[in-house]
Amino acid sequence: MKFARAITILAAAIVAPNGLALQLQADDWPQWRGFHRDGIWRETSILERFDRTELQPRWRTPINPGYAGPAVANGKVYVTDRNRKKNTERVLCLNADTGKIIWTHEYPCPYKGVQYDSGPRCTPTVCKGVIYTLGTMGHLFCLNAETGRLIWQKNYVKDFSTDLPTWGIASAPLVDGDRLIALVGGKNNAGVVAFDRHTGKVIWRALSISDIGYAPPIIYTAGGVRQLIIWHPEAVVSLNPNTGAVYWQVPFHTSMGVSIITPVFDDPLLFVSQSWGGPLMLELAKNKPAAKVLWRLPPDGDADNDLLNCLMSTPILRNGYLYGISLYGEMRCLDARTGRRIWQTYQATGHGRWWNAFLIPNGDRMFIHNEQGELIIARLSPKGYDEISRAQLIEPTNRLRRRNLVWSHPAFANRCVYARNDKEIICVSLASESVQ
Repeated sequence: MKFARAITILAAAIVAPNGLALQLQADDWPQWRGFHRDGIWRETSILERFDRTELQPRWRTPINPGYAGPAVANGKVYVTDRNRKKNTERVLCLNADTGKIIWTHEYPCPYKGVQYDSGPRCTPTVCKGVIYTLGTMGHLFCLNAETGRLIWQKNYVKDFSTDLPTWGIASAPLVDGDRLIALVGGKNNAGVVAFDRHTGKVIWRALSISDIGYAPPIIYTAGGVRQLIIWHPEAVVSLNPNTGAVYWQVPFHTSMGVSIITPVFDDPLLFVSQSWGGPLMLELAKNKPAAKVLWRLPPDGDADNDLLNCLMSTPILRNGYLYGISLYGEMRCLDARTGRRIWQTYQATGHGRWWNAFLIPNGDRMFIHNEQGELIIARLSPKGYDEISRAQLIEPTNRLRRRNLVWSHPAFANRCVYARNDKEIICVSLASESVQ
C-alpha cells in the first residue's frame, strides 16, 4: 500500500474548487465526499472486478457505533463514534496502513431528544495539519491532526442558541481559505457562520433559520463568481463566501426538515431533492449570480412519482442526466433538463422504504455501496444499469425497520476503501494487480 500511495504524490499544491490550496496527496479523501466534495474517486489502476464474493480486509479495528464516514489524509484515518455507557463521543486517529489507533479525543456528550442515536453523523474535515469534527449535539472541535491536541472549540447550542434538529447535527463544515463555514442554525442571524479556521473567531454570520436541516454547505463557481450554496428546509440560498451576503434564494419547503443531500452542480444546472417533497432543478445564470426554476415536483404532486425523491443519497449529475436513489430504493436515471424518467431498477439496492446506497464515480464506472454492506461495480448510462461485479464489504449492524443496515459513507483513498459499521472500521485494497 505504501508504494501505491507514494507514486501518486503531487509535486505541487492541489487547488480545490473552493479556492483552498492544500499540500495533499492525490489519493486522499480528507472530508465529506472526498477532496473536491463531489463524491468522485479519481485514482487509477483500480481492479476491474472482484475475485470473490466477500472482500478480505487488510486490517480491521474495533470502534463504537456511529453514522459518520471516515476521512483519510496524510497516511491517517479519522473517524468518530459514541460510547453509550459513558455518554461520550470520540474522535479517533488511526494509521492508514495498519489500522492501529494513534490517538483519541473523547468528550462528554449525553444525547437528548435525538432520534437514531447510534453516534455522530459528520465526516471529519482535514486541512493542513488540523482536523475539524462535529458531533451530534453540536460540539465543533479543531484538533491537531498529528497529536489530537485541542486548538479551539465551539458548542452550537451554548454559543449560538441552536435548536437541535430531530436527527441531530449532520452538516459537515467546509474549509474555504482561512474560513471554516458551518451550517449552525443559531439565533441572531447565525444560520450560517464563517469562523477563522485557525482561532475559531467568528468572521461573519448570515441567515435566520428556524430549522437548519442536514445538508452540507458547498461552493460552486457560476455566473462568474464563487457561490456558497446553502440548502435549508425553507430555501436554496446562494451566499458570497467572503462576506455572507445573499446573492439569491429560491423558496423550497421540505417536509420534516429533511434537506439532506449535498446540492449537486453541472454548469448551469443545480439540483436538490427531498424524499417527500420531491426534486428541484435550478438553472444558474451565466453572467451574474442568479437562478431560475427549471422544473420541480408540481404543488399537487407526491413522493410516489417518476422523479427523483432522494432521502440521504446524493445523486450524480453529469452529461445531461441524473442518477440517484429514490425513497423506496429505486435507482433512477432522469433527463436533467426535463425531469423525464429514462429508466429505473432495484438491482443495486433492493426494494423497501428508505433503502439506500451511495454512488461513487471512478472513471467510466460507478462504485456503489449499498446499505446491505455490499460494494458493487457498475456502469450507469442513459441505456441502463450494467452491473459488473459485487461483493460483501462490511457487515450491516444497525437495526432499523426489521432489517440490518449500514448508513455510513465509505472513504476511497490509497487505492483502498475504508468503511465502518457499529462494530469496526476496515480497510480493503481495491488496487489492480499491477500496483499491488
